[in-house]
Amino acid sequence: MAFSADELRVLRRALAIALNPTAPVADDEKQDCLRLADSVDDVIHEAGRLRTFLLADLARYRDALPGSAPGYTELLQDALAAGYDPRPDDLAALRTLRGTQTGAALLRRCQSLAEQSVRARLAGRTAAAPGPRTRLLALPGGRAADEPRPADPPPARAPVPLRPAPKPSEVFPPRRLPVPPPEQRAAG
Repeated sequence: MAFSADELRVLRRALAIALNPTAPVADDEKQDCLRLADSVDDVIHEAGRLRTFLLADLARYRDALPGSAPGYTELLQDALAAGYDPRPDDLAALRTLRGTQTGAALLRRCQSLAEQSVRARLAGRTAAAPGPRTRLLALPGGRAADEPRPADPPPARAPVPLRPAPKPSEVFPPRRLPVPPPEQRAAG
């Protein structure tokens, strides 16, 4: 995630406020901090949606094996680079592809990652994925100051999207195969 210069200024000010909570804070600075928190929440939500879509895409390619082997291995490599933990279905699919150099290399890599994951679980160190981020409402005079505090926390609700979610075909255009260069024939 990258921040603009303005967002970095707001983030720096929010950190200064957190380190010195007794210092006076202007209302516009509070609103800037809340807007930045909303933007970060949107980015996290979109990242979760993208991850869900990519994992579903990976499953579709895996189900279409062996005909989709090149696409599946490419998607699996991308998923592994993003921290994906290979599942038993992936290992079974790669066993069917171990006749290819890419399939064999991916199988070794996935077996190693799966073994590390099992060892970590057996040792009691589950591979912890980051949990959902809590809302930033602790600023003095922020949104929480305007809202009454309930005795019990309200039940969790799904966030209401501000805009309709784009379809995967709108976000990821179909892949086009590269066009081979035309053959040049020598006149002679």
